[in-house]
Amino acid sequence: MTSPALSSETSGDLAHEAADFRMATFRLARRLRAHRAVDSMSDGQFAVLAALSMHGGHTLGELADRERVSSPSMNRTVNCLEESGYITRTPDESDRRKVNIDLTDAGRAVVEETVRRRDLWLESAFSTLDNEQRATLARAAEIMREVASR
Repeated sequence: MTSPALSSETSGDLAHEAADFRMATFRLARRLRAHRAVDSMSDGQFAVLAALSMHGGHTLGELADRERVSSPSMNRTVNCLEESGYITRTPDESDRRKVNIDLTDAGRAVVEETVRRRDLWLESAFSTLDNEQRATLARAAEIMREVASR
């Protein structure tokens, strides 16, 4: 059985490790977000384009649920993206009460170019690492996917 002192120490180490990991993840995410095809596009707007690119068309409610925002907030984001020519809204053929939201060619191009720029930046960063460090990051990516899926 673990002693209370050891348990408390381990818990403190775990909390420190978790905080360290959180900060490193946020810093990396911030650096990646800086590499985008459209500088004026918000992270939330790009997230909508990326979701549509990965998962296909959605209704406004489905997008709001996916991005964990309110429907009115998502409506503002979708309006902005539509005005910019990145998405379209089309009535559902089987249910006229529904409106489907999908990417335009311009929206698809923004996603592709942003992903290309981010991958290029990461590739450049990885090129400065040795094989052991890259292997560690590959394993960390697997673990991160596992943790994120919980």
